[in-house]
Amino acid sequence: MIRRLLALAAMAVPLPAFAAPAGDDWQLVWSDEFTGPAIDSAKWSFDVDCWGGGNNERQCYTDHQDNARIVDGALVITALRETVTGPALPASQRANPAKPGELVKRDYTSARLSTRGKASWRFGRIEVRAKLPQGQGTWPAIWMLPEANSYGPWAASGEIDILEAVNLGVPCKDCPTGKEDTILGTLHFGKPWPGNTHKGDEVHKPAVLEGFHTYAIAWEPDRIVWQFDGETYAVRQRSEWFTSGSTTPGAPFDQPFHLILNLAFGGGLAESRGLKGVSDSNFPKRFLIDWVRVWQKSPTSVGTAPAGQAGGQ
Repeated sequence: MIRRLLALAAMAVPLPAFAAPAGDDWQLVWSDEFTGPAIDSAKWSFDVDCWGGGNNERQCYTDHQDNARIVDGALVITALRETVTGPALPASQRANPAKPGELVKRDYTSARLSTRGKASWRFGRIEVRAKLPQGQGTWPAIWMLPEANSYGPWAASGEIDILEAVNLGVPCKDCPTGKEDTILGTLHFGKPWPGNTHKGDEVHKPAVLEGFHTYAIAWEPDRIVWQFDGETYAVRQRSEWFTSGSTTPGAPFDQPFHLILNLAFGGGLAESRGLKGVSDSNFPKRFLIDWVRVWQKSPTSVGTAPAGQAGGQ
């Protein structure tokens, strides 16, 4: 018994003691500081496909080190201009997820990492410190999908976009600096596609064009708040979202969601804005993530059932 307790204690590595967000009731429940020699496979999985995310994106996602690796204490997701062949559909849509099925050829590669099946959360504060790539066609994203489609296929079970940005740095006559500097925070919900809907905000943040910044949401049962470097720029109330056919309060954003980090290239949102289409200049494109931290409050603080973690730490 003593030997077993010692083994369990050795496995229970404490999380770093970072400064908590405002308030005494936040507790750090999960983090990745990207200080190790390689991406932690206990925390992250790779999507490997050339599907295009349902948005006609132009990349194949790979698990190659050239597309995602740890460099100087940061996760670096790199989009490359290279011709590759890969699965036409994501694993979840293939007849046999273990086999590639139909293959397609693409002219770009990148990476998409997620905590699916490893860690997910219901409510909490999710913070990511990152530096975003620039150029026509770039589409970095920090976002969340439900661990289980409890209310039906996308988007009936919801999607939480913590941060999206497209075409940063390209000429923009309506932007304060004359360069594209817009960030987006969005919820997707309602009915399954194509009956889905969304609500979101787009704001100009000239600072986004230089260096690292912290992108965060504070997700509680009755609202979701978006912040840029600690300043709130968007709020969605529970009365603004719904799942068609469900009478559950807060649906679909009352279930565990996992986190996704990816860099797409091209696709509907990026190619319809800015200079239109994509540009091959200044490749490769790099999306740098310094750290990811997830905080949660005690059940009594949120006034609901335990905001537990599915999938473990």
